[in-house]
Amino acid sequence: MLPSPIPAGTIRQVDIPGMVAAYRITQYPCIVRVRRTVQGGGFGDQDRNPFTWTVFFLVDGVWMSLESARGMRREWGSLDKLEVWLRGQGFAFFWVRNDIDAIGVPNGEPE
Repeated sequence: MLPSPIPAGTIRQVDIPGMVAAYRITQYPCIVRVRRTVQGGGFGDQDRNPFTWTVFFLVDGVWMSLESARGMRREWGSLDKLEVWLRGQGFAFFWVRNDIDAIGVPNGEPE
């Protein structure tokens, strides 16, 4: 099992293909629920939507967060959109980690 992802640095989207080709990224990316840092309208409304999703990559054994070309953390308001983006980058598998949102009460019968 991999250690809990806490990023020690950053990479940019343009770095990903070269790092994969050089076997510097060898584990599944980890999608992580985080507090929103990018401000803006719509889903970027900090008061209505304080949390968002980002992705961490294990590069050379160290977790790295993903930055945009402008040097800000990449954030997605939707897991669906982030999945499409990851698949477009060549990743068919990924982990999801959410330490923020509460877990609901089980509502089914135990097996």
